Amino acid sequence: MGVNEQADVVVVGLGPGGEHVAGTLAEAGLDVVGVEADLVGGECPYWACVPSKMMIRAGNLLAEAGRVPALAGAAAVTPDWTRVAGRIRDQATDDWNDKVAADRFTAKGGRLVRGAGRLAGPRRVTVGDRTFEARRGVVLATGTRPRIPPVPGLEGTPYWTNRDAMAAEALPASMLVLGGGAIGVELAQVFARFKCAVTVIEGQERLLSQEEPEAGELAADALRADGVTVLTGARARQVAHDGSGFTVRLEGDDRPLRAERLLVATGRRADLSPLAVDTVGLDPAAGAVPTDGRMRAAEGLWAVGDITGRGAFTHVSMYQAQIAVRDILGQSGPDADYRALPRVTFTDPEIGAVGLTERQARERGLRVRTGVVTVASSARGWIHGPGNEGFIKLVEDADRGVLVGATSAGPVGGEVLYGLNVAVHAEVPVGRLQHMIYTYPTFHRTIETALGALR
Repeated sequence: MGVNEQADVVVVGLGPGGEHVAGTLAEAGLDVVGVEADLVGGECPYWACVPSKMMIRAGNLLAEAGRVPALAGAAAVTPDWTRVAGRIRDQATDDWNDKVAADRFTAKGGRLVRGAGRLAGPRRVTVGDRTFEARRGVVLATGTRPRIPPVPGLEGTPYWTNRDAMAAEALPASMLVLGGGAIGVELAQVFARFKCAVTVIEGQERLLSQEEPEAGELAADALRADGVTVLTGARARQVAHDGSGFTVRLEGDDRPLRAERLLVATGRRADLSPLAVDTVGLDPAAGAVPTDGRMRAAEGLWAVGDITGRGAFTHVSMYQAQIAVRDILGQSGPDADYRALPRVTFTDPEIGAVGLTERQARERGLRVRTGVVTVASSARGWIHGPGNEGFIKLVEDADRGVLVGATSAGPVGGEVLYGLNVAVHAEVPVGRLQHMIYTYPTFHRTIETALGALR
């Protein structure tokens, strides 16, 4: 039995949040061990946020070219997926090589250990046959994995997850998508714009079921305009693969759906059991690691990112990482505050949202007023013309006179969201928002009209 290795902090999982914690603490002079079983940088730069937005940028260019005849003359484009795949391979991922990210961490003084980290009691982590003792503590940041639904016949077939889609060198002629959340609708639209025949199968009554109903309806309209078949309230009851393609049968429908590929995009989940969290008093069967406002999960244990159950978003992970770093270094600062949690689905149009939906606000017993205005009815929307679909929806706590949620859908909807994010986070009185000067003609000026429409 070897002597245990010592460190100040051990960070298990070097996705965006874990990498930030480990790198920042190393720069601060602490002896930091960073443990990573896959690629340093995590899901976001290699298989999620970054490559998907490169895909979306390419698909949006094709769509814009298609709008040229209505506004500017004539245009003809020939989609070429090899350009997209090449950019993802060469610019975004270095062909899925993490040397740059790994070197960045070690250059800060961190020690990189490859392998799966596992807790072995308070402030102890094992990686293979090595055990590390952390004087200050351990940070868990191991993220999530795709949730694969228990559909009969699915297991063992060559279905795709987001990783396969991001790494695709060539697109299939046809694709079925299980799941109509953000990942499913983003990839469905991109693939359709590159002439793949796509069908989305969503079990809920709307796409983007966690967002406002208007957002789900807008996403469905946008996908259908790009040729996607959208099936809502539809659940897969059986999957089969015969070597040349997939067959999916739906509940209550005998007609089989056929496609070359099947993309499973039914959400993500954390699996705590491989981390041996029971050795520090946590439940290995839980769906998330509960944390306090300083990201503490137990004595000498912090958790950041997807495994905290606050949303599988890089920006949440980075926000939590900054809080954990402050706590570990003994610095003051505000506790975590998720009231104004923002998110964007990067379809065309973009669908941004912050805080509570109308339904969530009413379920909390608030007296709610809402205002909804279409982007097309604004001056900028009218000028923009084709591609101007979208809306602003505001959710007000009428008793306090502040916004508790908002949706910004439309061209650059995610960018327009920023002002609404500030309003919800800072609890700016609606009366003050109504008497601001809003730049003309901008998309965000639609917010002023929506404030006037609060009822």
